[in-house]
Amino acid sequence: MMQHNKLEILHLTKRFGEKTLFEDLNLTVEEPAVLWAPSGWGKTTLLRVLMGLETPTSGSVQGVGRVSAVFQEDRLCPQLNAVQNVALVLPGLETQYKEQIETCFQQLGLDLTALVLPARKLSGGQKRRVALLRALLAPSDTLLLDEPFTGMDPETLQKAAALIRERGGGKNVLLATHDRDAIAALGWPVIQLAE
Repeated sequence: MMQHNKLEILHLTKRFGEKTLFEDLNLTVEEPAVLWAPSGWGKTTLLRVLMGLETPTSGSVQGVGRVSAVFQEDRLCPQLNAVQNVALVLPGLETQYKEQIETCFQQLGLDLTALVLPARKLSGGQKRRVALLRALLAPSDTLLLDEPFTGMDPETLQKAAALIRERGGGKNVLLATHDRDAIAALGWPVIQLAE
């Protein structure tokens, strides 16, 4: 098992104008964890700071390394099919990963007919699974997942949680959700961000 850097959030504050989302936040993540907070607290903004897409008002983050992420929106290439969307993040030839990608999709309950459709023709839950698998297979040190289970039925959620547990080993993983079923399915420690 490769030793990974722990993820450290040091005295992090983020303000938008008059509104303070979080102030003097200190957090050390040494194992996969669920980030729990009510809607509107700033979970997405915190993940965006960790991704380097937002600048904190003050404070710093350390140990992030290479990031792969699931955003709240799926961010797929609409004209590419599911396998091609995932292959975009993999170095080298798509063909060498095709089988692995298809196997993972089957674990997530996506059948082969869905895999050949352009992403724009997939349902919301199917797009979510493509976005999730792309993040799980991308080479990374840190995996940031923002509500990755949106649009999934309970059975699919269980399969997705199992795949996240299997693929997230050895990485810093932060999964933001307020879905209690997802939290139970993952069985990870929960970091509660709201008082």
